[in-house]
Amino acid sequence: FWDFLILFFCLPVVIFNEITKKRLLGDMSCRILPFMEVSSLGVTTFSLCALGIDRFHAATSPQASARPIEQCQSIIAKLAVIWVGSMTLSVPEILLWQLAQDTSPVSGIVTEYCTMKPSSNLPESVYSLVLTYQNARMWWYFGCYFCLPILFTVSCQLVTRRIKSTEKKTECRGTKHSQCESHLNCTIIGLTIIYGLCTTPENVCNIVVAYMSPDMSKQTLDLLNLINQFFLFFKCSVTPVLLLCLCRPLGQAFMDCCCCCCEGCSPDTASSEGSTDSKLKTEMSSSIFFDKPRESPPPLLTLGTPC
Repeated sequence: FWDFLILFFCLPVVIFNEITKKRLLGDMSCRILPFMEVSSLGVTTFSLCALGIDRFHAATSPQASARPIEQCQSIIAKLAVIWVGSMTLSVPEILLWQLAQDTSPVSGIVTEYCTMKPSSNLPESVYSLVLTYQNARMWWYFGCYFCLPILFTVSCQLVTRRIKSTEKKTECRGTKHSQCESHLNCTIIGLTIIYGLCTTPENVCNIVVAYMSPDMSKQTLDLLNLINQFFLFFKCSVTPVLLLCLCRPLGQAFMDCCCCCCEGCSPDTASSEGSTDSKLKTEMSSSIFFDKPRESPPPLLTLGTPC
C-alpha cells in the first residue's frame, strides 16, 4: 500500500518537475516527497525485519506444523508500529528541504528545485538537531535503511536453515508444510534482493556526493537524484508483482478477487461454484505469512437424517 502511495503521489510530481522545471505543489512538494520516500524505505526495512522474525519463530516453534494463524489485531498492531516508527524517523526530512530558484545563464528561464538546507526560522534547538541529522544522513541511510534489512534477513535465513538441517536428522516433517516454508522463505529472500539492488545506487550516490559535491556541477547532482528516484519507483513497482508471484496463497487470493470483479454479472450457480472452489483452495493452502494448523475434515453426514 505504501508503494502504491509513492507511485500515485510522488511519481507524477517528479515527472511534472522534469518536464516543466516547476514544482507542482511548490515548497510543500519539496518537503512531502522526501518524507514519503524515506518513510517508504523505513516501511520496507522494518517489514523485512518483522518477516524475518516470523520465519525464525516458525522454524523454532516446537509445533511448527500446527502453528495457529496470528490474530488480525496483532497484525494491525505490528503494522501500526512499523508505519508510525517509519514516519517518525522521517520527520527531519520535512524540516531539512526547502524550495529554491535558479536562473539559467543561457536561456534566462527561472527553474525551481529542492535544496537540502534547514530553514533559519526554526528554533535554535530544532535547527541544531536538523543540522546534525543532515551531517549524519548519509551514514544513517546506509546503516539503517540498507545494512539493517539485509543483515537481518541473511542472519534469520542462516539460523533458520541451520535449525531445519538439524531437525531433518531427528524427525521427518510433512511435504506440504516443507514446501510452504520454502515458498515463504523464497518470498522474503526475493523481496530483500530487490530492495538491496534498488537501494545500492542511492547509497553509492550519497557517499560520492558527500565527499565530492564541491567538484560536481548542479546538473550532475540533479541527474544522480533523478536516478535514485527512478530506482525507488522501480522498487515500488516490482515489489507487489514479486510478492504476488512468489507468495502463492496471496497471488491466488488476488486472482480470485479479480475473477469475482470481472464475473460479477455471471449466474448465481457459477458464482457459487467459484466461491466454493475458492474456499477449498483457501482452506488447503497456508496463510500468507503464518502457518495454518492442519485440522481433520469434519465427518460427512448422511443426507436425509434429522441432523
